[in-house]
Amino acid sequence: MTRLHVFDMDGTLLRGTTASLEIARLLRCEEELLELEARFRRQEVDTRGFARGVHRLWSALTQEHVATAFERSPFLAGIREVCEDIRARGEYSMVVSMSPDFYARLLLRFGFDEVVASRFPPLPFASPIVADHILTPQDKVDIVERARRDRGLAADACVAYGDSLSDAPLFRHLTATVAVNGDEQITGLAAAHYSGASLVDAYALARASLSPDTVPPAPAPAPAPPRSTSRHP
Repeated sequence: MTRLHVFDMDGTLLRGTTASLEIARLLRCEEELLELEARFRRQEVDTRGFARGVHRLWSALTQEHVATAFERSPFLAGIREVCEDIRARGEYSMVVSMSPDFYARLLLRFGFDEVVASRFPPLPFASPIVADHILTPQDKVDIVERARRDRGLAADACVAYGDSLSDAPLFRHLTATVAVNGDEQITGLAAAHYSGASLVDAYALARASLSPDTVPPAPAPAPAPPRSTSRHP
């Protein structure tokens, strides 16, 4: 039996931060980004309104900025090891994120099989946001359903990893779910929850809840990667 492992990015693979916030720090517009995130949490803007907001903030953004922000970002330890273990078992890994694709697709470097994210115009921005290209929480369910059907998998062969209310529709849709450094709402929906800095340990919780198989256990935790200048939705 094969399986599909679906990871959120912001707050999940990225601990305590978001791709947008890491980019905003680099561009020195962190205060404006935090206010936009607060408006999103208050539901004053939806994902498409948020995307239009960062599009306006980042008029000078280049791919070089994105690469630098990605390298400075505080990712959980052991992402590459988890992707390798999933692939060794003949299973699939994917990231589904509402954040910009120009940042999210860099996660392919870790070994994920697929990354799906909101489609922004090419950098530097010379065209407006296309609303239908910006993902919503419900889109996560639709994307996972297509991926599941394409691979001929049952719903109980899919595992979701997330941290916040934007993951709630997917967590309600699936039974195998792990809250990773999750907020109160998503932890209440999850089958298991993990707090810490190692994706290997969160992944081990997911494997423990699945039916036994004959492939060796999950890899040992990797040491935390060196942090650059980023600190720590």
